[in-house]
Amino acid sequence: MAIDAFLGKWCLVSSEGFEEYMKELGVGMAMRKMGSMAKPDVYIIKDGDTITVKTESTFKTSQFSFKLGEKFEENTLDGRKTQTLVSLKDDGSMIQEQEWDGKKTIITRKLVDGQLVVECDMNGVKCVRVYQKA
Repeated sequence: MAIDAFLGKWCLVSSEGFEEYMKELGVGMAMRKMGSMAKPDVYIIKDGDTITVKTESTFKTSQFSFKLGEKFEENTLDGRKTQTLVSLKDDGSMIQEQEWDGKKTIITRKLVDGQLVVECDMNGVKCVRVYQKA
């Protein structure tokens, strides 16, 4: 499966374990509360070999652009500056690895029954967010 299957606008329909995951990342309580309430739309756009992931909510908007397999510096919504690598696996999933201050988290995006399933994992603390194509 190519990256093209991920392209488009996605709306959050369910979220499990997100607050616990943000806590593990070191996100402060006020931002965790707002982050838990936000229902973001995610836009995945491709321009040549550059892919942009834009996350939009009433609370905050962020975006990052990358080329598959090339490390880049990402400024995350919660204020971390990470060294990030995004790659496409043989099973069609898109893996985003973020490293900062000796820490690491892995965000896996995959398409399941036409939905975008985003799994976040840090130190075994996992969260699953499901998006429906708009």
